Formats: sequence, structure tokens, C-alpha cells
Amino acid sequence: MLRTQTCGELTKKQVGKKAALCGWVNSRRDHGGIIFIDLRDRYGLTQIKFDPRISQPAWDEANNVRPEWVLKVTGEVLARPKDMINPKMETGEIEMAITEIEILTQAKTPPFEIDQDKNVNEDLRLKYRFLDLRHSRLQKIIADRDKLITYVREYFHKKEFIEIQTPILANSSPEGARDYLVPSRIHPGTFYALPQAPQQFKQLLMVSGFDRYFQIAPCFRDEDPRSDRHPGEFYQIDLEMSFVEQEDVWQLVEPLMVELTEKFSEKKIIAKPFPRITYKEALEKYGSDKPDLRFDMEIKSISEMVKACGFSVFSEAIKNGGVVHALKVEADGKFSRKDIDEITEIAKAKGAKGLAYIIVKEKNELQSPIVKFLGDDLSLKLVKELKAKVGDIIFFGADVWKTVCSALGAVRNECGSRLGLKDPNKAAWLWVADFPMYEYSEIEPGRIDFSHNPFSMPQGGLKALMEMNPLDILAHQYDLVCNGFEISSGAIRNHQPEIMYKAFEIAGYTKEEVDAKFGHMIKAFEFGAPPHGGIAPGLDRLLMVLWDLPSIRDIYAFPKNGSAQDAMLGAPSEVSAKQLKDLHIKLDLDK
Repeated sequence: MLRTQTCGELTKKQVGKKAALCGWVNSRRDHGGIIFIDLRDRYGLTQIKFDPRISQPAWDEANNVRPEWVLKVTGEVLARPKDMINPKMETGEIEMAITEIEILTQAKTPPFEIDQDKNVNEDLRLKYRFLDLRHSRLQKIIADRDKLITYVREYFHKKEFIEIQTPILANSSPEGARDYLVPSRIHPGTFYALPQAPQQFKQLLMVSGFDRYFQIAPCFRDEDPRSDRHPGEFYQIDLEMSFVEQEDVWQLVEPLMVELTEKFSEKKIIAKPFPRITYKEALEKYGSDKPDLRFDMEIKSISEMVKACGFSVFSEAIKNGGVVHALKVEADGKFSRKDIDEITEIAKAKGAKGLAYIIVKEKNELQSPIVKFLGDDLSLKLVKELKAKVGDIIFFGADVWKTVCSALGAVRNECGSRLGLKDPNKAAWLWVADFPMYEYSEIEPGRIDFSHNPFSMPQGGLKALMEMNPLDILAHQYDLVCNGFEISSGAIRNHQPEIMYKAFEIAGYTKEEVDAKFGHMIKAFEFGAPPHGGIAPGLDRLLMVLWDLPSIRDIYAFPKNGSAQDAMLGAPSEVSAKQLKDLHIKLDLDK
């Protein structure tokens, strides 16, 4: 070995001993003819000094050294003077007096300072990611990610789960996002798809008799980037169990999330066991199926109170089958007209036509453009009903149920941010269950589509599919949420061919189409499938939430940028004409 210790290892116990270190020059300082260098590796920093009275040749060589050069140094471990001890460093009580130095490699001047916590343009950081990763903050994230994965693996192995790697080259399937397609050279005109999730494979493993499966699964979805979703690929803690019901999955996963929160973050869990609410209740109370429960701000229905009022925006919405909901915000008079206008635009982005409001100025003094339509009596009655006090503001939504819920949910979320109600020291976990099996397609108006996972078992089974309005059918589907982020989705699966055919028929698939896409699943189920279910917590989003990272990209060693590009490798990139010919592909980029 070139080194006897790492740069984070030496303590007062080694004072007086010889040591050899290797690492990068983190910083250098010249003081009175003595050169001090902080030598860095992934374990930490050690201060080394070059004194011409100890070794003139070593000092001469060190005089040429610059940041990020790679060195091997040998010398004696010394105790630092008491007034020079650095309590912030693990090695802060010692330094090394260097007698020999070997420059292993020289380095160009980096495009940004690695040893400084400065805001650096992300594209520049990602272009030089191999330098960016030298920063102690990112090295800690990568190392802690490894520790958490190890903990997860040990947890499931203790529960008699088997880790199984499922294929990366798979078939295309409708799972809610666009597939990444891989052309086949051997079978011209056909394509593999990178799996959006190991969904089908893990269900087939249940049919095969592996009743407890898990893996740290890579998943691929051609989706637009955002702060909590890495473009292209991501990882999830994927698991499936046979002979279980919804409660069994929850009882397995909830203790794991408690342990991960308490062992790998500083957050305090607000409620144990985790609260449980239905999808409808989540939308009704919080305007979101992934509500942030770190703060208490609930939406209230006031449809009955205003259905016969003189304000046509409210009365007409109810007359046309819609609703009127209200959200009281304890703003303490902090919201200006500019704030209200900005919050209104957020509501409009969720489909609202506008955002009515009432500000409680004094006990019986209200400020609002709608009071003249509602009348003083009804306005004060609403204030009393919502328990609003001086300084509070009440926002109103009037439209179809889901639009009102979504708009006021976005308002609630924004107000929580503006008022500093999202305590970073808290973890508000909850289960959201009873998702609708179907919804209207956003792409084809009027067409019914799956609202969640198409392989979920409908509540009520075949009877519900045959007799109920599809939009009223609930699925055995559930989400695990923390601090306003969906950490995981799961379901009890549909394992009966007859129910599967009918479920897809309602979503517009013929039997022939189901057989073409999922014939292997149907065939497997016909040979005896156990009832089974599972869940798949998103590993990277979980870490982003636990560690309060501004972007999910910090979790990855080599992430894509905000345009779904690898700035370092230049991917995606063009390929040669020969490669395209081998794959029987012709490009038509003019359309």
C-alpha cells in the first residue's frame, strides 16, 4: 500500500509515529516560510506541514504544489499546539511534519473551488462531476446512501425475503409513462423496453413460489425532469409478498420507514403509528393525495351555507353539480395584495377560474370584493363557521369537486411555505388508501383509463366491475407519503384472469390486446397464482426528503441535468450511420 493511514484516521494516539498519507491538495497556506497543506481523501482532512528546517528537499517540492494535485507524503505525527487545535476536524489535534513528498499527479486549475461551499452553476458542476464529487458534502451523501441500502437489505433478509434481479430488457407496457425503447438488431423492427418498474416480473415470481421478493430495482421512465424526479432512471426498494392483505404490507413497511427516519435523519416522526386516510378524505381536507401534515390547515366544505346566496359564482357552481370549499389561513395579516395575486395564479394553474377571499381586519370588519355579493350577515357567519380571527384570510374555491380540491390544495401548500409552517425537523408520514380504480383520460376526453396501477385488484372483485359505475370503483391501492411527497405506491394485485380481462376491457382494451401485451401474465395466472401484493418506496426521493436536499439529482453519483442530459458524457448523442443500419433504423428528422 502507498499509505499507512487515511486522511481521516490519525489522532493523538499516533503522535511520535511515522505515517504515510496519500490524497488531494485541498488547500495550502504559507506562514513564515512554512507551507501548510490540508490533504484530503474521502475519509477526511489531515494538516501536513513542510518546514525547510526538517527537510529542505520536501519543502522545495511542496513549494510547487497547487490545489487538487495528488500527493504521497511521509513524515512524523505531531501534536498541535493547544491554540492551534481544530475541534471541527477529526484529525484536528494533530499535524504531520513531512520529510518526503512524491507528486503522484499534477492537476489543471479546477473550473470551480472544490473546498468551498459556494453556489456553482449546476451545468458546470455536472460537466465536471468527477470534480464535484470530491466535495465532502456529496461524498457523505453517496456513502450514507450505501449505508441505508445495506440496512434495507439486512432488514428484508431478516424477514426471509430473497433478493432477485429482474431483467432490464423487457417488453413495453402501459404503466403511466413513456417507455425507453431499445431496438433489436437480431429481430428487425422489434423493440425491447427498459422497465418502468419490475411489476410484471415480481408478480411472476409470486406465481413461481418465491413468496417474499425484494430488490434495489433500477427503473426507467421517459418523463420530464423536476426537482423530486430524476430524468431517465431512478431506483426503488421493490418488494412483493404472497398470501397477504393490505394490512400485512403496511405492517412490514411502516417499521422500516420508522427505522430509516430515526437512524438516517435528524427528523422527529410526528405520529406513530402513521395516520391512515382515504384518497377522497385527503383531497377533501388537504386538496392533495400526498398532503403535507406538518401543519394543520384543513379545507372545509361550505356548499350548504352558500348554495342559495346572491353570489352567482358560488350558487351557479353548486347548481351545476359543483362545490364551494373554503380554506382558512392564519396569516397574521402578513399577506399583501401582491401575495394574494401570486397565490391566485397558483390556483389558476390547477384549473381554477379565480380565487375569492375574505380578510378579517377587525372583529366585524371584513376586506373582500365578494362581501357585497354575499352580504354582511352571511360573510360574518362564514367567518364564525371557519373560526377565523383578526389577521386571518379565507380563500374560496367554486367549481367541480376535483378542481376545487386541487386548487385549494395548491393554495394550502403555498401558504404553508410562505408562513414557514413546514418544519424541516419533522417527518409527517401517512398512508393514503382507497384510490379510484379508473378516471377519465387526460389525453382522450371521455375515455376511461386506469387511474393508478393497472394490475391492482378492484375492491369488490368481478362483481364490482360488472355492476358498478367504473368511476365509483375503488382499488386495493395505497400510497405512503412523507412531508408532501409520495414516497411509495403499492397495491394488492389482480391475480385472476377473468377479473384482469374485465378490468382492461373497461379501460378500452380488447381481449386480443390484453393477450398480446400480457398473455404471459394471463397464462401464468391460469396455472395457480397466490393472492399477492407489494409496494415500492422510491429510494432516491426518500433520501431527498429525509435529508432535505433541494434536488433529487444530489442523490446520484452521475445524474442527468434539468434537460435530461448527461453533461459530462454528452448523452444522449448521435450514433453512426452504420449503427443505425445494423438496427434497421432510418431517421426522419424533418417532420
